[in-house]
Amino acid sequence: MKYAALFLLSLAFWLMITFSLTIPNLITGSVASLICTLFFGHFFVSNVYKLLQPKRYFWFMVYLVVFIWECIKANLDVAYRVLHPAMPIKPGIVKVKTTLRSDLAKTLLANSITMTPGTIAVDIIGDCLYVHWIYVRSEDPEIYTRMITGAFEKTIKKMIE
Repeated sequence: MKYAALFLLSLAFWLMITFSLTIPNLITGSVASLICTLFFGHFFVSNVYKLLQPKRYFWFMVYLVVFIWECIKANLDVAYRVLHPAMPIKPGIVKVKTTLRSDLAKTLLANSITMTPGTIAVDIIGDCLYVHWIYVRSEDPEIYTRMITGAFEKTIKKMIE
């Protein structure tokens, strides 16, 4: 079932980016989707029925709002640090413990952290993320875990797990 879902999603993506329903385009898209499915099908999600749950799409929209808001705040913070004459930075790598279980959720969290200015996810080991932070505001693991992952982790957990 997951191979069929990956094939259909790949074909739909192909048709969206080419925006053409001609026979040669459908054949090319089908061949490309089949090749992607054969090579990468075992990496696709194992429980495809989760894709059919409407609540996941709702939480995806909430996640987008949260992500955009966190990016705006982080951009303003980094702009302040760059434009300030003293350039107040206190960089460091912090170990952030996550409660997410699936690899997909952890990867999405790490990517969300990396795409937010001022932070870069360096590594994921088990249930811990190592994050380079432009200004380490606290030495307490609970506080900086909440500051870095708080909004992301809640919505990712509801969306994916």
